[in-house]
Parts: sequence; C-alpha cells; structure tokens
Amino acid sequence: MSTTTALIPDTQAATRAQDRRIESLRTRIAGGVFALFLAGALAVPLVTSNISLAFYLLLWVTMASALNISAGFTGYLPFGFVVFYGIGAYTTGILYRIAGWPIGLALAAAGAAGILLSLLLAPTLRLKGVYFGIVSLALASIVRLVLANLPDRITGGSNGIILSGANNPILSYYAMWAVAAMTLATVLWISASALGKALKAIRDDDEAAAVVGIRVARTRLRAWVLAAFFPALAGGVEAWYTNVVDPEAAFSVLITAKSIIYAMAGGFGTVLGPLVGTGVLLGIDHVIWQRFPLVNLLLLGLFIVLLMLFLPRGILGSLVQRKPWLRRYIA
Repeated sequence: MSTTTALIPDTQAATRAQDRRIESLRTRIAGGVFALFLAGALAVPLVTSNISLAFYLLLWVTMASALNISAGFTGYLPFGFVVFYGIGAYTTGILYRIAGWPIGLALAAAGAAGILLSLLLAPTLRLKGVYFGIVSLALASIVRLVLANLPDRITGGSNGIILSGANNPILSYYAMWAVAAMTLATVLWISASALGKALKAIRDDDEAAAVVGIRVARTRLRAWVLAAFFPALAGGVEAWYTNVVDPEAAFSVLITAKSIIYAMAGGFGTVLGPLVGTGVLLGIDHVIWQRFPLVNLLLLGLFIVLLMLFLPRGILGSLVQRKPWLRRYIA
C-alpha cells in the first residue's frame, strides 16, 4: 500500500514534466513561425515598392491577434472593438496635426489613449456574452459621435483630419511591423505564462476559476488592457500611413468584423490562428479582387461561409480537433 502511495506523486510529477515539455515545444514552434513571418515582412520594402498589401497584412494580423487576447483567451467578444483603433487614429491625428507633436510621441500617446479608454470601459466586463458585445458596440458609436461633433479645430468635424507633412510610407510600414511584432510576442508570452492559463480557466468557468484562487476581475482586466493597447497603436500608425483620419473610416464596424473573421478563420484561442486566418483570407481576397473585381465581396463571402460550415473551429482549431496528436505541435 505504501509503495502504491509513493508512486502516485512520481506519476503526477512525470505528467507535469511531460506537459511542460509539450508546452515548451509548442511555444518554440509558434515563435519560429512568427519569426519567419516577421523576417519576411521586414524584407518587403527591400524587394518591392508596392508595400500596401504587406502593410495591411501586418495591420490585420495585429488586430486579429489582439482580439484573440480578449475573445480567444478570455471569452469576451467585443463588437465595438473598433473603438480602440479609432481612438488611436484620432489621438495621433490631433496631437500631430493640431498640437504639433512629433509623430513618434503622437503614436506613443495613441497607445496610452487605448489603455485609458479600456480602463474607462472596464465596468462593461461585468456583463457576459452578447450583452457585453452589444454594449461595447453602443459605446463605440457614442465615442465616434462625440469625436465627430467636437469643434472642427480639434477633430476636423465630419471631415476628419489631414496629417499634412507626415507622409512617409516606408517609416510607417516599419512602425506597423514593430506593432505587429510586439503583438505577436505578447500573445506568445501570454500563451506560455500563468496569465494565459488563468485566462483560459476564466473563459471555461469563471466561478470555478475564482474557487481555485484566480482573481477573476483583475486577470480579465489585464487581458482587456492588452487587447486595447495594440489596436490603438495600429490605428495611429495607419493614420500616419494614409495621412487621413475621418470618423466613418476610423470607427467603421467593418474593422471589428474583419478582426473577428480573421481570428475566427484561424481558430479562436490558438496562438497561430489569427496569423493563419489573416494570411489565408487576405490572400484569397487579394486574388479574387484581382481576377473578379465585380463579384469580389460575393465570392469572398461565399468562401467565408463555406469555411465556417466545414471548419467551424477555424483552420487550426478544426485541424487539431480532427487530428488530436497535433496538439503537441500547435499552440
């Protein structure tokens, strides 16, 4: 009896050690994929002057990955996710064009504005499911209307802001690359950290998570702030890239929709999912637009419907579900 009892801790220790090895392997594989992607993106301006597609690939990877922190790891799907992107764009435009700040400081302030707004909206985290999503969408609309109705000398009114003198496509491209790199590094860190485990526990059952000692409200808030910071930076950099900030584009519901679709296509809750989903859908969209411009949206919508029907958990999520042994390699 004593021998059997002694074997139980040894078996548990061996299981934990194996789990750590598998987790370390998944993290290294995901980190390697991210490094290859970022290395390729870094070289784009060196081989071509047409960097628009690569720029928006980096932008949507950032948006989808940041959304995954909230929706995939925590289970909170904000329909008003665009509010962070919009506030980042407007902060950059106002501080650069109106206040005369250097573009670098304006972009840093955009990230800070995203964090501040996420803290102001933090009480909505008390809601769950569709109620949280609808309230976040309503708040995004309110923020857009407030900015659009401020004095023209501050926000440009309904016409928005022109960032005259800021045009520098190459530097703004590398700025977006840096934002994407920070986002992917953060997601990789979360997936392998105690924070990531706590977030997944909250997603699965927040009451059970609280019982085992997880500070649910504080942990959820940390994810919420991170999910807001990177879209705000992305919105600021995109404003610099295009030199235009207007309320309709900066707060377009399509920004939220695309972020959700790209993350979902790859697989919510997976580290690599947003990158894979964004790459696949953006690449298909580009090909369809080039060959069938008149029915571009129709064909893309049809593809998304088929994807969700046959791969409901996304590309990676469904792959892991059908081939469980791949869990050893796919984070």
